[in-house]
Amino acid sequence: MQHLSVAPMMDWTDRHCRYFHRQLNGAARLYTEMVTTGAVIHGDRDRLLGFDPAEHPVALQLGGSEPEDLAQAARIGAEYGYDEINLNVGCPSERVQKGSFGACLMKEPELVRDCLQAMREAVAVPVTIKTRIGVEDHDSEGFFHDFIGSVAQSGIGTVIIHARKAWLQGLSPKQNREVPPLQHDRVHALKQAFPELDVILNGGLANVEEGLAHLDRLDGLMLGRAAYQDPWVLVRFGARLGQPVASSRRSVIAAMADYAAAHIERGGRLAHVGRHMLGLYHACPGARHWRRLLSQHMHQPGVGPELFLEACPERVAA
Repeated sequence: MQHLSVAPMMDWTDRHCRYFHRQLNGAARLYTEMVTTGAVIHGDRDRLLGFDPAEHPVALQLGGSEPEDLAQAARIGAEYGYDEINLNVGCPSERVQKGSFGACLMKEPELVRDCLQAMREAVAVPVTIKTRIGVEDHDSEGFFHDFIGSVAQSGIGTVIIHARKAWLQGLSPKQNREVPPLQHDRVHALKQAFPELDVILNGGLANVEEGLAHLDRLDGLMLGRAAYQDPWVLVRFGARLGQPVASSRRSVIAAMADYAAAHIERGGRLAHVGRHMLGLYHACPGARHWRRLLSQHMHQPGVGPELFLEACPERVAA
């Protein structure tokens, strides 16, 4: 059961971000950015799929709509050691729509069912779906329940629900994460209708007390932007759930300095790692100092992980 996880987020949850999040919380399930089946099958797999063993448990999110391609990509992901393969049926971007996958697949529940079934038959690890409560005018509770009922015929055991509907036209991906109203009650009702499924809630879960209250009715929480913009929220949630969490921000910085040093040795740059750490002191004394020094210097040629230690505020409550 996934009590806590971090959502797949394009341009954000790369391997460096996931390693950082793992230093904050030792148990939360981490997700990759969405990777298309074509990229997995034909692209640079080590670059796209490689991850540090410390990231476990970690899930691979796939984008696609061809059962055979999804099965092949899922098999490759499982061979790389991912603990779960997730199908994206929630992204509303134009690029994703042109590929006929993401949120537009909600209009084709039988195809989604077939995709998930092919993936399940290809791998031994769990296969899951991340979707929304509706798409455009297909947003009634009846439509939502019929959709989940259809895809559940594939035999999956877990559904992750972003508690907003998606608009395919007229709203940008960013607006789709903010404009359609959150409807957590729709997700609660889904769990009542499908008690045999593990139902994970995503969307608007920045407040720890309010977020944990959902666990009285649901099986897990998935944090998105909150975990990226205020990473210490992973510690606050995790501590309440009895998960292993970081003892201090300083200890996280020390671990990330070592990680960044190894990354630079392999030809990487400090900014690849540091860009994910800007929110570490969110709403704390010294936050502006931390962000300013990292933002001004981490992109400069030759800068090393000592910048993290230099930028660390001297007096910050952990």
